[in-house]
Amino acid sequence: MPKSRIRKKDDFTPPPAKTTNLKMSSGRGWVAPLMLAMFLIGLVWIVMFYVSEGDLPIGAMGNWNIVCGFGFIAVGFGVSTQWK
Repeated sequence: MPKSRIRKKDDFTPPPAKTTNLKMSSGRGWVAPLMLAMFLIGLVWIVMFYVSEGDLPIGAMGNWNIVCGFGFIAVGFGVSTQWK
């Protein structure tokens, strides 16, 4: 019986690597500054309320100052969803 021919296999060449352009910026220049500003305003608002024992930032609001501070922080998180 005749021997079958041995086929030479081509060397394996991996497919070309896909290059992806990763943008670290948001494409919207206002998102990061506004987000950080809201976080800082909320933090400063709450700290001022505790340090001044309820007199600052708005004494008439009483404990609602805490809610207002957390509101600024929540707005910061809402703005952060616009980051791309």
